[in-house]
Amino acid sequence: MTDQRFIIEMGMGNDQYGEDYTKAARRAIEDAIRHSNIPMFQALGPTLNLAPEDMRVEVTVAVQKPNLVDVKELLNTLPHGQAKVQVVLGGLNVTNPDTDNIIVMASAAVEAFLPYLGNKV
Repeated sequence: MTDQRFIIEMGMGNDQYGEDYTKAARRAIEDAIRHSNIPMFQALGPTLNLAPEDMRVEVTVAVQKPNLVDVKELLNTLPHGQAKVQVVLGGLNVTNPDTDNIIVMASAAVEAFLPYLGNKV
């Protein structure tokens, strides 16, 4: 067995006035990360020789216009690990009929994996 997922968090973000898909995606990732705290590294890290940088992080972000998202900027929002970001079609655009302003809503899933620890734990 290779890696095992030990955390998955979901988040939502939006850009209300700029129709900026990257900003909405970044906020969704930040929302997901704010829901996590991983004390495992302080508790078990020294014993198991683990550090936050050992994590493999996979992020999936969904917006209505995936081609308008700057993936490099999103990678900079992830504080630890070896990260990969995938942008897919999803999310939601809401148009104000009075002003034609488009609110961009993004959703994100942030998953973290570590090498399989087997019976070390």
